Amino acid sequence: MDRDLALGIVRQYVKNENLVNHMLAVEAAMRYYATQLNQDIDLWGATGLLHDFDWEIHPTIEQHPLAGSSILREHGVPEVIIRAIQSHADHTAIPRVTPLEKYLYACDELTGLITAVALVRPSRSLYDLSSSSVKKKWKDRAFAAGANREEMEKGAAEIGLDLWQHTDNVILAMRSIAPVIGLAGSLSAT
Repeated sequence: MDRDLALGIVRQYVKNENLVNHMLAVEAAMRYYATQLNQDIDLWGATGLLHDFDWEIHPTIEQHPLAGSSILREHGVPEVIIRAIQSHADHTAIPRVTPLEKYLYACDELTGLITAVALVRPSRSLYDLSSSSVKKKWKDRAFAAGANREEMEKGAAEIGLDLWQHTDNVILAMRSIAPVIGLAGSLSAT
């Protein structure tokens, strides 16, 4: 799927820049893994980019992400992407079967926690962040309390990776777009 079309859908339905940044972070993680797994990079990237496009118009568990499916179909989004988006939320009871579906689930919540950890560092940057810093914050359940740690553990298990290796991979992926998502902080990429 064409990235410009996917980004156009996001821009049409999402006004909150933090939510856009989250979707860009998931896109970067999905592109990273598509490269590692020799998968369709554009398809995987578009899936990550679109996964929460309907959150502002369907902000409840009863609606998101299933209610957005018809909108995606109207825009010609492939069914493989729509199914992955539908399966990225446990409450839909749509089983994750394909690698695309499993990796989307694994990357979604984790990008949020990584962002939260980066933002409380003195540098406010991904460039000096590692999984060890995320692990320290992980133990503090009051920190980023809305980040579902059980889903992150489950996601890493579903893709067959150690949670902290997966975290390092996602940090690396997010570094590639750090300036775009406001997480370059006071550092520069080297």
